[in-house]
Amino acid sequence: MQINLITGISGSGKSVALRAFEDAGYDCVDNLPVSLLENLIGTLENEKCERLAVAIDARRGESIAQLPLILEILRRSHQVRVVFLNASTETLVQRFSETRRRHPLSANTKQSQSATLIEAIDRERALLEPLKAQAHSIDTSNLPAHTLRSWIKDLLKDKPAGLTVIFESFGFKKGVPSEADLVFDVRCLPNPHYDKVLRPLTGNDKPVQEFLEKIPEVANMESDIIQFIEKWLPHYIADGRSYLTVAIGCTGGQHRSVYLVNRISEYFYKQQSLAQAQLNFLDRHRELDSIPATAL
Repeated sequence: MQINLITGISGSGKSVALRAFEDAGYDCVDNLPVSLLENLIGTLENEKCERLAVAIDARRGESIAQLPLILEILRRSHQVRVVFLNASTETLVQRFSETRRRHPLSANTKQSQSATLIEAIDRERALLEPLKAQAHSIDTSNLPAHTLRSWIKDLLKDKPAGLTVIFESFGFKKGVPSEADLVFDVRCLPNPHYDKVLRPLTGNDKPVQEFLEKIPEVANMESDIIQFIEKWLPHYIADGRSYLTVAIGCTGGQHRSVYLVNRISEYFYKQQSLAQAQLNFLDRHRELDSIPATAL
């Protein structure tokens, strides 16, 4: 059975992610207590269920500590993937304020008093930290719901075995993606933004690509990033990772970083020797993907 566990910080978009799995044809269960996970899977096995998505959060407190061991046991018989959704504390506070909902951990039963929202968020981060280490993480701080749904859809296309490498462009003015394992800063390269003709375009457009292809420093940066990744990929594979996020950032996440993510991901897609090493590749553009299609 393909089992996808959706977890993460409350307010980070777990419900949106679960609906994306449901739309993809998965059997879905929300807010399942940890103690019932193995029983649920046993029942669905008897019903010949092949694909399951389960959302579990830390609302039941310390019981979440049992989950890593349960997942280890399940991996002996099933394909298990953990998707961890995260967001900045500032973003979470704003979301809870807008929806006027209480955080699931806001009731501090041990002290018979209510915890502040930030205290509840911090406690939840601490409880879920062991799960984050083995998960595919997505920072939803700057992502609208349609982008998260799209990224989940792309994630479901990859192969369950091996290491999945995600190449992600971003803009430093909106912050570094919290899920990034490697970050490359390409703001030192000439910026097409200062060309009035190129400014409204992106790194996906031919005129911007032709502009950047003519600059030796851009080619050198591309080559250096590729060489670094090629050198260290075997070590990340040996470390037993399931996901590696390579984030490439420029100022706005529109021109240089988009161009380089496209170029570098294309290079690795074509490496047959890497495909044999059970490597899967995804590329995404945080700032461009966040723009509604009608606005492009």
